[in-house]
Amino acid sequence: MNRRDSLKAIGLTAISAGMVIEACKPGKEKTSKVEDGAQPGRQAFEIERDKQLNSYKFFNDHEMATITVLADIIIPKDDKSGSASEAKVPDFIEFIVKDIPSHQTPMRGGLKWLDLQCLNRFQKTFKDASASQQIEMVDDIAYPEKVKPGLEQGVAFFTLMRNLTASGFYTTEMGVKDLGYIGNAPNRWEGVPADVLKQYGMEDV
Repeated sequence: MNRRDSLKAIGLTAISAGMVIEACKPGKEKTSKVEDGAQPGRQAFEIERDKQLNSYKFFNDHEMATITVLADIIIPKDDKSGSASEAKVPDFIEFIVKDIPSHQTPMRGGLKWLDLQCLNRFQKTFKDASASQQIEMVDDIAYPEKVKPGLEQGVAFFTLMRNLTASGFYTTEMGVKDLGYIGNAPNRWEGVPADVLKQYGMEDV
């Protein structure tokens, strides 16, 4: 299993029930931004609240750039689907931390922690580090069962980041296609298979 698959699998299994419930509530925006105009099934106060949340930025440009790098490490582009950033996951995370304020301190604190770690190790912030340095840092905090002493805060941050990335990606059309889920589809009934009929001595019935 490659890094994309392993990080994705951990993210999918670790998404909290509360996060899924929040993302799937009727009228809850699942992508990055609410469009103006008619939105069937949504009440006026819901539309107004989403407009208010989209009217200001929580993360600064440096933080958003760091989130984008992390999201694309977790779900990079491959021959099956696009990357997390191509699915606008960073915008989703920006929206979610405003919609669920309890994520704000862990996310902002985690991003600062990550930069401090990289400055100490590489004399560069995470987003400015080389690709190999970024992967080295991620490998140290991506797997909770292997965490080294002193990196617990980073593990907690990366777990949240991974959960938000998976939630954002797999609630988009691109993410659903990546999973291969097609939902209920009509099929053609051609009767009991011949081998089953033969097994029960009913092939001539």
